[in-house]
Amino acid sequence: MTIVRWEPLREFDRLFNSVFEGPGTDARALRRWMPPMDLVESTGEFVLRADLPGLSEADVKIELEDSTLTVSGERKAETENERDGYLRVERATGTFQRSLTLPKGVDPEAVTASFDRGVLEVRIPKPEQRKPRRIEIAGSEPKTLEGSAA
Repeated sequence: MTIVRWEPLREFDRLFNSVFEGPGTDARALRRWMPPMDLVESTGEFVLRADLPGLSEADVKIELEDSTLTVSGERKAETENERDGYLRVERATGTFQRSLTLPKGVDPEAVTASFDRGVLEVRIPKPEQRKPRRIEIAGSEPKTLEGSAA
């Protein structure tokens, strides 16, 4: 009878788990928080929605520079003391930054933002389309000369 030792499998599991749960390893450093965002285009505007659970308006920063809209912020860890009974922490925390390029000509003063129940909504009016300008050519009518015949 052959006895199969599972030691290599246990060693693999131990090494794999140590990356995420082992002592001395900061599992949060391996996870990067990137909140999900939707960008919807309608007839007259773009609407950006971002799920930012656990954040307040003060935790979020929105900037529009040239044609780049940047949303950034930070979700801080609540408590990380092992003595408080935490066995596993899976919710990602830390800073995030998302940028997207908008069409040229967006009026920064017309952009509005609201924050309700952890959902950020940014409304960006589309720039007005430039219409071609028709230029009339001056002096295109023939001139008549008046005079007397001698």
